[in-house]
Amino acid sequence: MKIIGEKINGTLKLVQKAILERNAPYIQNLAVKQVEAGVDWLDINAGTHPDKETEDLTWLISCVQEVTDVPLCLDSANHDPLAAALGITAKTPMVNSISLEKKKIDTILPLVAESGCDVIALAMDEHGIPGDTEKRLRIIRKLLAITREHGISDDRVYIDPLVMAASTHNQNGSYVLNTIRIAGEEFPEVHFSVGLSNISFGLPLRSLVNQTFMALAISFGLDTAILDPLDRDLRGTILAAELILGRDRHCQNFSRAYRKGAIGTKA
Repeated sequence: MKIIGEKINGTLKLVQKAILERNAPYIQNLAVKQVEAGVDWLDINAGTHPDKETEDLTWLISCVQEVTDVPLCLDSANHDPLAAALGITAKTPMVNSISLEKKKIDTILPLVAESGCDVIALAMDEHGIPGDTEKRLRIIRKLLAITREHGISDDRVYIDPLVMAASTHNQNGSYVLNTIRIAGEEFPEVHFSVGLSNISFGLPLRSLVNQTFMALAISFGLDTAILDPLDRDLRGTILAAELILGRDRHCQNFSRAYRKGAIGTKA
């Protein structure tokens, strides 16, 4: 299971404040803590007005790259900030994201193709987020036809089936799980990524809901998620699920994390 650390996001009030004040130590501390927790990528999202996004995104990248060489996930819906960010990343990053929306196909997909990046592909089009599994699958099939035309191999694509709050529709979780299962059978080289915390929005005991959904999603074929890597219980759930599903040889990953004190009750 690969983890994209979600904490450097300008839509969060404290991160937004740090960006406005150019508080590099605050951003760098967030980066280091997530790296210590074992992330595979750090999501970098300026979350600011398009007029300032390029400046803010490149500033964030510079701050983070001063303290870690972990690959970055460049989180923007706009061409110019992404193009500028791609020009200064030390390692080939991931791009978050494309979709079947024409603007993204026309402006962002060429950047992905040219740079050799991995890419998160959202299962949505001009009409928004589909309401059920079959509609998501139709979009995924079209998206993968387009990425292949641009020379992007399936193993560079991370399909996001778009997790929506279970509190707004009791089938939202099952739509995502079944999308992962069916698309994974059709496209065995493709990866799947979700924004985990969306599932629990508006509910009590959000951490419990997130953990349960994560365990189920892993069993359906999820292999990547954007999440809070500092949530010890969630990390434990991920490792336990992989252990039970036979993906942790000799239970080494689980046991190693326990010995290091990364999971379980904190001393």
